[in-house]
Amino acid sequence: MASADAIIFGAPTYVAGVSAAFKAFQEASSHAVMTKGFRWKDKIAAGFTNSGSRSGDKLATLIQLALFAAQHGMHWISLALPPANHSSTGSEAELNRLGFWLGAGAQSNTDQGPEVAPPEADLATARHLGQRVAEVTVQFARGAAA
Repeated sequence: MASADAIIFGAPTYVAGVSAAFKAFQEASSHAVMTKGFRWKDKIAAGFTNSGSRSGDKLATLIQLALFAAQHGMHWISLALPPANHSSTGSEAELNRLGFWLGAGAQSNTDQGPEVAPPEADLATARHLGQRVAEVTVQFARGAAA
């Protein structure tokens, strides 16, 4: 991670926040911030999450990921997509069908496996976020070089 120009954090949403495994990762990295400074300073950051319900408190998880990035001195990149599927002409197949701004949110039915869930629209939304992070990272790197 130290050599990466960008890091996209991802964690499932459990009980209105990141999973215990991701929380352990966060806590393990905090020692470096408090004692050695910002090792990830000025890296590009973004995030995504998935849960069983449409909302599922995913926003709380995305906020937690963004704050984690901020604590490391990183630059957070938003999804930059308008909410979709919010009118009578909307579709479950649209990008950002769940309407998140801060990062990519996905929903997986709890009785389906990874071969079916999350739906393609959510996977495409995540790919959009990855492409956006790549583009912003190139812009940032070119500006830093100048």
